[in-house]
Amino acid sequence: MGIIQVNNIKLYAYHGCLEEEAKIGSWYRVAVEVKADLKKSAKTDNLKDTVDYVHLNLIVKEEMAIRSKLLEEVAQRILNRFFKEIPMIKKAKIEVAKINPPIGGNVEEVVIILTKKR
Repeated sequence: MGIIQVNNIKLYAYHGCLEEEAKIGSWYRVAVEVKADLKKSAKTDNLKDTVDYVHLNLIVKEEMAIRSKLLEEVAQRILNRFFKEIPMIKKAKIEVAKINPPIGGNVEEVVIILTKKR
């Protein structure tokens, strides 16, 4: 078993329960970790034998572009697509962080972390 991480994906999106968040938007940081059997790709040096991190990043970008009220919902959609589109994935973890959330305090970020197993 091996691990592939895609860290610090920075995106601008419009998630949140407040109307202002839908109009103004904010910055987000996403981190992805997937576990898969990487023994074959380590021998073959062939992209088809591994989890393509370009594909992971594309799924994150596409799902983050779809507005959600809750970060939990967008994170779950991302995990669901990982498992639907990439059969090699055995386990996945995603962290979605809202940078400078509008919660009436000096808060750097709020983070939602979800995991899923096949």
